[in-house]
Amino acid sequence: MNRSKNLVIIILLLGILISACRKDKGDPPVLPPSGSFVIDFSNFEPGKNSDNILLSKGIENSNWEFSAVVAGYFRSLITTTLAVPVTAFQRAASQSPAYLDDKTWQWKYNVSFLSTTYQARLTGQTRTTDVLWKMYISAEGSSGFDEFLWFEGTSQIDGSSGKWSLNHSNQYQEPLLKIEWTEEIGETNYLKVKYTYERTLNDDRDDDPFNSSYIEYGRSSGVYDSYYNIYYYNGLKFSNMSVEWNSVTRNGRVKCSDFFGDDLWHCWDGNYVNITC
Repeated sequence: MNRSKNLVIIILLLGILISACRKDKGDPPVLPPSGSFVIDFSNFEPGKNSDNILLSKGIENSNWEFSAVVAGYFRSLITTTLAVPVTAFQRAASQSPAYLDDKTWQWKYNVSFLSTTYQARLTGQTRTTDVLWKMYISAEGSSGFDEFLWFEGTSQIDGSSGKWSLNHSNQYQEPLLKIEWTEEIGETNYLKVKYTYERTLNDDRDDDPFNSSYIEYGRSSGVYDSYYNIYYYNGLKFSNMSVEWNSVTRNGRVKCSDFFGDDLWHCWDGNYVNITC
């Protein structure tokens, strides 16, 4: 009889302990959207003209082209220098996390990119009002490198906003790009994303003149439903420019007093050809 009572007590205690552990562990944090890394550059991709439009000789498309060149500088950071960590984060959504401790979960998996396999380890720690994210990446082989913190960031518990800080590479483990993102609620939800270039020294260890340049992408109502606000280094000084376009018909306009010599809008049509605004 006593043995039966003791067994019941032990089972009850185990149940309480298991329940307490589950309660302490909680659920894994929700990953920020993959779009929190990626600005929409689809209307300004290199080769867009040659892929879709055949321009006759002498037809000018300088308004669209100027916008594409400046936006393309920021696009190249994500598609080349930071392609590996961005790809690694996007892969995390298809993985299952494991609980570590202190309200911290870990996603651990491999990612293949350009014939190289990388080991990714993403951790997410739930705090009072936000989640702290850290992505560690390593690679094996002749061009491999030891694990290092490639980026980190935070996101609000409700997933409404967040920020990322991405380092340059394993060779230069220093800040390169800050990303701030916010979910805009409307008829169609979308992300407003801003890249700010933070590198202070270039590869030659000279002052990087592009430090503090930025591009902000968002959506708006009206004929031009998409926009960029850009602050960039033109080789002599920093310039402000605004770009607006229609995401469906592709026509748009750009304003930059340092480039055009005026404060007027300069437009292009759905074929990227210069037109009068």
